[in-house]
Amino acid sequence: MRRLPLTLLAAGLLASGIASAATTTIPATAVKTAEQLRDKALHDDTAYKVTASLTTEVGARMAGSEADRRAVDWAVAKFKELGYDKVYTEAVTYPLWVRRSEHAAIVAPFPQPLVLTALGYSAGTPKGGLTAEVVKFDTLDALKAADPASIRGKIVYVGYRMERAKDGHGYGMGSAVRTTGAVIAQAKGAAGYLLRSAGTDAQQRAAHTGVTGFRDPAKAIPAAALTNPDADQLERVLAYGKPVTLKLDLDCGVVGEYTGANVIGEITGRKHPDQVVAIGGHLDSWDLGTGAIDDGAGVAIAMAAGKLIRDLPQRPDRTIRVIAFANEEMGLWGGRAYADKHGAKVAKFQLGTESDFGAGKIWRMSASVKPEARDAIGQIAKVLEPVGVAYDATRPGGGGSDLSQMHAKGMAALSLTQDGTKYFDWHHTPNDTLDKIDPAELAQNVAVYAAFSYMAAQANGDFGSAPGAFAKDGAGE
Repeated sequence: MRRLPLTLLAAGLLASGIASAATTTIPATAVKTAEQLRDKALHDDTAYKVTASLTTEVGARMAGSEADRRAVDWAVAKFKELGYDKVYTEAVTYPLWVRRSEHAAIVAPFPQPLVLTALGYSAGTPKGGLTAEVVKFDTLDALKAADPASIRGKIVYVGYRMERAKDGHGYGMGSAVRTTGAVIAQAKGAAGYLLRSAGTDAQQRAAHTGVTGFRDPAKAIPAAALTNPDADQLERVLAYGKPVTLKLDLDCGVVGEYTGANVIGEITGRKHPDQVVAIGGHLDSWDLGTGAIDDGAGVAIAMAAGKLIRDLPQRPDRTIRVIAFANEEMGLWGGRAYADKHGAKVAKFQLGTESDFGAGKIWRMSASVKPEARDAIGQIAKVLEPVGVAYDATRPGGGGSDLSQMHAKGMAALSLTQDGTKYFDWHHTPNDTLDKIDPAELAQNVAVYAAFSYMAAQANGDFGSAPGAFAKDGAGE
């Protein structure tokens, strides 16, 4: 028989519906099972029960605290209770920052107390507090451009007001004002730093905490966030045009190092146990609320999705790995430790993403995968469409906060965007509590995570994970 040229042979195979070896597809049987998982999850309350358990039995679990230690024990026990095949921990070491007390007041021209909260890695004030004049900037750019002589020895205040958005994009600048602004103020000689809270609540007198960009305790200055109403009040006082003197009294700071842990549960793959679909959330929270939306919900979504897959008659082809990350809040310490430990084997990671944006309904999916896996992503999108998820093929997938570190190493990743319209009303405040979670919306998240994870685990082919594969995406989210 006469041999066809290779190019004609390849064209003939494609025309006959036989995909090339590099093309990733998801078998019809796996699609059907994923649809069943999706529909079952919508009526499953495991995630809500898990979130209630964590926020009730442990509550606030600031990194390095006694409650953090109890949270690790809780997570190990919960994974085992849910029937995970393998449960283990991996050590994560980081600076231990503590908050003991915080007070502030306008001294002149109109004496009155202010409500605020110290920021992560803030230095404490001298004994007896810090009293200094306030200098105001409307934006981070204005602070960057300021003459250091106008700042030296004063308390810098930046009044940027975060706007509400479904995708939460206003937080990009809000968090930059908190992290970068504090460092800039210190470098220009400020004695202290204040900002309007990075949050969208206008009336609640609850400050939003969060981390600063300080990494060397010797270079840190006292830094805190005012509630939105108190920021309004300070700005009204400043508008009188008289010098405004403020007293800060913060008892906080870095007191050494602490070793916590990432807690990991696995549903072991039947055919390829060394190949991993990675999902998760971060186990730590700030100390002000009980960490329900940030990020008890994320841990619970991933745990519940894994359990649904575990309850199937047969284990998936690849391993489902759920990671409850340590100390995300103070600088992605758990995520970075995980990437340092596992990044060399990034090609074994099939696909991954973390849930860390509350418990609102997922409404958008995007992906960073190899071109040959785009059809498989389209298959996933079709399964998720009935629960309100739209696929945006023009956006990259970042992998979520902690797993962005694995994505930066080359892990193929999704972004599953939740509705964050109300998220920043409660984020990093005392109001981050269980009552903010809608059980039906939480269940929709589980449906999405269970369906996509199972389909990725069953795919014929991979999604393109390899060292440096997605360098154009930067560090992810």
